[in-house]
Amino acid sequence: MAKRKPGRPRKPGKRKLKKKETSTFKRIVGFGLLLILVFLAGVFTHYTIIKNRARQTAIPLKENIRARFKIPAFEIYPKKELPPAKPIPRPAPKKLPRISIIIDDVGYDSRIAEKFMQLDDPVTLSILPFSPFQKKIFRKTKKYNTETMLHLPMEPMEYPRVDPGPGALLTSMSPDALITQLIKNLDTLPSVKGVNNHMGSKMTTMSNQMYQIFSILKKRNLFFIDSRTTAESLSRPSARLLKIPFAQRDIFLDHVQEADFIRKQLKKLVRIAVRHGTAIGIGHPHPVTIDVLQEELPKLKNKVELVPASTIVHVIGS
Repeated sequence: MAKRKPGRPRKPGKRKLKKKETSTFKRIVGFGLLLILVFLAGVFTHYTIIKNRARQTAIPLKENIRARFKIPAFEIYPKKELPPAKPIPRPAPKKLPRISIIIDDVGYDSRIAEKFMQLDDPVTLSILPFSPFQKKIFRKTKKYNTETMLHLPMEPMEYPRVDPGPGALLTSMSPDALITQLIKNLDTLPSVKGVNNHMGSKMTTMSNQMYQIFSILKKRNLFFIDSRTTAESLSRPSARLLKIPFAQRDIFLDHVQEADFIRKQLKKLVRIAVRHGTAIGIGHPHPVTIDVLQEELPKLKNKVELVPASTIVHVIGS
């Protein structure tokens, strides 16, 4: 048996002490790694939540608005396209024929509304009452000097299956209720120059109620443009009786949302203006509509003059 070399005597329990220290060190390291993993998991969870929220807020504006507001239908177009309600053609005017383009149903998308304001040629914006962006859009029209109208919701034949939206004038209303609602609608957009109907294929056939509506418009010195959603509209005789500045739509531009169709409708509008001196086209805040107008309106400068709607209306018989 080998003899132990001389030296310092070994302290009892030293080997066991090293084992205890190693075990404690491992526990500390393990606990530290656990803390790091918990921290990393927390960071991952936090940024995952933020990313999901960002995705939700990145939903297109129109989808956000649709989730928060019930957007009225843009229009109920006549089943058969109504021919322009024009008098016998006059001799060709010495000046360029005048065209007015009205963009209806404005108020639920401020960005596309501003694109219409930015056109080199004037258009008239007709804004729905109580729409979420009506005030913002109305303020911007002052910056661009864009003419505005109230797009007045009126009862269609299809009501209540089709709802014209907030502020609608209904044939079931009493005279007081009708006038009260009309005044509330007008007060949402102070300083508009005129009004045109949103839907209204039933209301515009009711002579007594149209007289009541036009009596308020006359007191406020507002004009009325009939969107002509029905051939039976009595807006014209009502306007004649109360001497309200008046005009009627000749063409809907975009009830088929295709670029070629809108170009075709613009050509029709020009032909009507050349034949009669003036014409009114109504469009809507569709992306395809603004794209076509941006492209086509500059080409019309030598054929027609584009003007605000207020310059085309007139008191019938004057």
